[in-house]
Amino acid sequence: MQKIRTALLSYGMSGKVFHAPFISFHEGFELIGSWERSKKLIREDYPLVKSYATMEALLEDDVDLVIVNTPVDTHYEYAKKVLLAGKHAIVEKAFTTTVAQAQELAALAKERGVKLAVFQNRRWDSDFKTVQKIISDKMLGDIVEAEFHFDRYNPLLSPKSHKETANSGAGILKDLGPHLIDQALCLFGLPESVFADIRITREHSLVDDYIDILLYYPDFRVRLKAGFFVREAIPAFVVHGKKGSFLKPRGDVQEDDLKLGKKPNLDTWGKEQKDKEGLLHTEFHTDILKENVPTLQGNYYDFFDGVYNSISNDVQEPVTAQDGVHVMQIIEAAIQSSVQKKAINL
Repeated sequence: MQKIRTALLSYGMSGKVFHAPFISFHEGFELIGSWERSKKLIREDYPLVKSYATMEALLEDDVDLVIVNTPVDTHYEYAKKVLLAGKHAIVEKAFTTTVAQAQELAALAKERGVKLAVFQNRRWDSDFKTVQKIISDKMLGDIVEAEFHFDRYNPLLSPKSHKETANSGAGILKDLGPHLIDQALCLFGLPESVFADIRITREHSLVDDYIDILLYYPDFRVRLKAGFFVREAIPAFVVHGKKGSFLKPRGDVQEDDLKLGKKPNLDTWGKEQKDKEGLLHTEFHTDILKENVPTLQGNYYDFFDGVYNSISNDVQEPVTAQDGVHVMQIIEAAIQSSVQKKAINL
């Protein structure tokens, strides 16, 4: 198996938690190093890798794949440099800050003949995979409405200045919003129109920290919500169909386990606790069922395995640049809707 030589553009929380563990675990990748501006930390965890002083030094090295895991407002600039250098790229969410930027990167990757994937890892959360299976198995009949939440209770501002300084990439809409939007589009495709309410609710906040987005489909509606003042969370996934309902709390354990330093595997990784099982109440073959549904196993490894297959076998990326364009279309429509206080047609 030929190794895909991979480098990171930063080794903060995302590099340490979400990327390096899977790159080093997957036998198809070789972790080469990371660009580190001030703190030199990667060698504490991976002593044999490189710490690049500049992005230029990284791009000039024998690197096949670069992970753009820097603040959102740098994604377009850095991803463009990576693609122009002839490297494959993974770009974290939000993919870019505008639709035009996303479209330009997608076209550039195609022109250069390199792969460009968006890191929408929450498609491989255990809770979302379970919701996806319930819907694909037609357990609820025709969908009438769905509501997805990414709720937290955290009234304090983040110590990370790029998250709280007013800039084109800051705010909950481009932080947690892309997770919710991508999951909705993954299940239901693009809606016909978008209505949104985007607000600031925390004291002294300069960036949006509350979103309520309504996606209009011909025969059903999908509501996406996120905020920082939810001390008692309701189910993160609520789906109602003409045959029944499915309610699922957020229960994926991967982020917490990675923050504790646990290493991914293919057997027990991403298994939720039993008390986080979703409730299915539906009619199936004329029988009324009301039961808890075992949660499917989550694993972000599958995203990286998809990237490996995409590069090695020249197949489609697990999350494409066009998927990223679609998410940005929803975000731009949501901003316009919130300002104009009306639904925006796509």
